[in-house]
Amino acid sequence: MDAKGLDRGENVTKEEFAGAVDMYADSVFRAALSVTLSREDAEDAMQEAFLKLWSRDAAFESPDHMRFWLIRVAINEARRSFRWRRHVAPLEELGDAPFETPAESGLYEAVAALPERYRVPIYLKYYEDLSVRQIAQITECPESTVQTRLQRGRAILEKRLREDLQ
Repeated sequence: MDAKGLDRGENVTKEEFAGAVDMYADSVFRAALSVTLSREDAEDAMQEAFLKLWSRDAAFESPDHMRFWLIRVAINEARRSFRWRRHVAPLEELGDAPFETPAESGLYEAVAALPERYRVPIYLKYYEDLSVRQIAQITECPESTVQTRLQRGRAILEKRLREDLQ
């Protein structure tokens, strides 16, 4: 999808909406899943994000701006639903994970076991390849907080993974 039509300041067209769903649905779903750890809640958050996109009147500066906005909305929706429903599904219930090796699956399980304050920044940094600045914008945290949470999350992961190897 190119930036054509994203700067008009009006609702997105059906074609732009379909393009956004095709391009960003997986990222938006995985970002919501990193918060809820529940397939159903993540799907609900993703749907809410795309519903808000459909009715949005403000312009997007670029396709990346749209992607970051969708991720931010999905994370906020996921947090809202997660407060009400604390069901956490085991990884096996999430269906086919896109991992090529058991080590990748094990790492994802370790990330999923982190508290949300560390899990979400770690996920966005290493699975969505976002910068600290972008993560700060999405999570509405100062960059220094994001850096601290990344550092602490990595330390927790390192400790847990070392313990698992012993």
